[in-house]
Amino acid sequence: MRIERFRRWAAVGMRALVCFGLLLAIMHPGYATAQDESSRKVRSKVAPVYPDLARKMSITGTVKMMIVVGPNGTMKEAKVVGGHPILVNAAMEAVKKWRFEPTSADTTETLEFKFAPE
Repeated sequence: MRIERFRRWAAVGMRALVCFGLLLAIMHPGYATAQDESSRKVRSKVAPVYPDLARKMSITGTVKMMIVVGPNGTMKEAKVVGGHPILVNAAMEAVKKWRFEPTSADTTETLEFKFAPE
């Protein structure tokens, strides 16, 4: 009798823990940070959004890319050096919105975006 009661309470407790974990995962979707090894000063950065699909699949990692920045400070082209395809899209969308200081010529910059759940 006691064992059955204990099993029922243990099952209820486990369900509560799973629900609490899911709630935390929804409330804290994750974060993404950007690091740049650029010689050119960044005027404005936009942080990439940690994709919902990556969170659901527990995908983490770093996206590394090389970008060509035009004289006006906007990205002209980008080449992905490494990273998970789901994370690459989020990094690419963010870097399109970055603005660099204007110069007289194109420059090539290396950027890294780190993605991890909280």
